[in-house]
Amino acid sequence: MMKFRWIIDRLAGKSMYLTVIAVNSILFIILISLFLKAYPILIQKTAVDLFLSTSWHPMKNEFGFYSFIIGTLEVTFMAMFIATPLSIFSAIYLSEYAGKRLKEIIVLVIDLLAAIPSVVYGLIGVILIVPSVKIMGQSIGYNTTGYCLLSGGIILAIMVLPVIISISVEVLNSIPFEAREASIALGATKWETIKYVLIKQGMGGMFAAIILGFTRALGETMAVLMVTGNVSNISLSIFDPVYTLPGLIANNYGEMMSIPLYSSALMLASLILFFVVAIFSIFARIILAKIEKV
Repeated sequence: MMKFRWIIDRLAGKSMYLTVIAVNSILFIILISLFLKAYPILIQKTAVDLFLSTSWHPMKNEFGFYSFIIGTLEVTFMAMFIATPLSIFSAIYLSEYAGKRLKEIIVLVIDLLAAIPSVVYGLIGVILIVPSVKIMGQSIGYNTTGYCLLSGGIILAIMVLPVIISISVEVLNSIPFEAREASIALGATKWETIKYVLIKQGMGGMFAAIILGFTRALGETMAVLMVTGNVSNISLSIFDPVYTLPGLIANNYGEMMSIPLYSSALMLASLILFFVVAIFSIFARIILAKIEKV
């Protein structure tokens, strides 16, 4: 009987080990597949032509990704600039101030927001956000259609709010109640307790939540595609249109594949997006490791 249980334990351990290897292998399979598809354009074009050029003319075999990379980063950072303070303060309120009944209602609404498809967010952006941004821009003397960087940032911020809030609330709730009592017993106010105890202890978890929201925003496609205008140029104002890498892929893949290098160029766009997400994720892990050591 003992031997049989030992065999079952060994099989379970090995099967889980193989499962972990299989899951992690998916990352390398994706990377290799994208690289092989993008290889034709990599050997025919220089890095300067691909990554530092803004000229995107597939009919002329010109594939400059610079404006798309900048557009992707601009929209993502705009979204995080809006979403991060709102998410953190909302999480603090839900964790420390909201009553039980109110908290249940708000958490339910946040869960519903997380479940809404991105195309619905895109439609909401077209109906509500784009006209509002157009009026805002024109009121300060800027001629804009409303399909711009600011509209994309706002809709993305709304989309990442549920992710950051939910994780941040869980992080704050995981901090022992005794830490709050000890701080208040020493004469600290509620806000001082939140500022110097809860935020300090939960900083690593909340930072991880922000990075998770950031990577979600970085790869978002449909909603951003519908509200940013999709013009290949460098945006110098929040009211200028932008074009993101996910939008480029979604808009063009499957069309005009007879053009030399077009398919390879779009695969390279996917590879660039892959590396951008990977770089920021690694950077976040390094910062998180430093925070946890403090």
